[in-house]
Amino acid sequence: MGFGTTKTLAKAANRAAKTYRKTGGVVGPLDDVRRDRLLGLMPVEDVWGVGRKLSAQMNVMGIITARDLQQFDHKTLRRSFNVNVEKTALELAGVSCFRFEESVEPKQTIASTRSFGVRVTTLEGLREAVATYVSRACVKLRSEGQLASCLQVFIQTSRFDDHPYSRTAICGLEVPSADTRDFVAAALAGLQRIYVPGYRYAKAGIVLSQFCSPHSYQSDLFAPTPRRNADALMGVIDQVNARYGRGSLRLALEPPVAQWAMKRDYLSASFTTDFNQLKSVKCQ
Repeated sequence: MGFGTTKTLAKAANRAAKTYRKTGGVVGPLDDVRRDRLLGLMPVEDVWGVGRKLSAQMNVMGIITARDLQQFDHKTLRRSFNVNVEKTALELAGVSCFRFEESVEPKQTIASTRSFGVRVTTLEGLREAVATYVSRACVKLRSEGQLASCLQVFIQTSRFDDHPYSRTAICGLEVPSADTRDFVAAALAGLQRIYVPGYRYAKAGIVLSQFCSPHSYQSDLFAPTPRRNADALMGVIDQVNARYGRGSLRLALEPPVAQWAMKRDYLSASFTTDFNQLKSVKCQ
């Protein structure tokens, strides 16, 4: 966990907390001395918003560390790059230039993809994985208060296999929906079209798109009648899972324990989102 007086400094502190074990997982350079020490140790390519391409140009100009970027002439940065780079340098100096967004823009797509912990070789295993990913994506879709009318499902082997394979199917819904059952049916139909036996699949996923508000789309006179009480059912499922844990209520196709689940032997602690893993601080 990292915090600072600006968004860029907070990002830098967060990266340091993850990189340097001696920090204990928490970094907050609130005074100038600690801030400059941190920036002096951080390569410029690790600064939020810089990346490899910009850092290669900056290295030629003698900007090697985040501290170098902070001290560089701001007008020259603006002329050589753009105004965002100038603002980044100002933020590293403690001048707030990037405001925090009070309201989050609605998502345009929602994806749920995972690499398998073990290779999946059967259609049944892929069906379980795809149904699970669809359920997770639909929870996010409903939390956004949106409907979707398009779904993409993909499967792929490792690119390092001797004969790699990867395909995607695009599935459209006749009526925009947020019902998990509609999307699972569409995803499984798409999966059936792209599945080829004989491969050891390493990853699968789905992407929801073409969103609209429940009150802003034109209904189709000839579309099939929606399921009765679908919104109420999905709402109950979401409430139960939010209270008792994800997967407490699920579709029959979703396994309680997935054999293909992604390995998480080195998963980071969730002390910012889980009270049971909250860090304790001793005050003297």
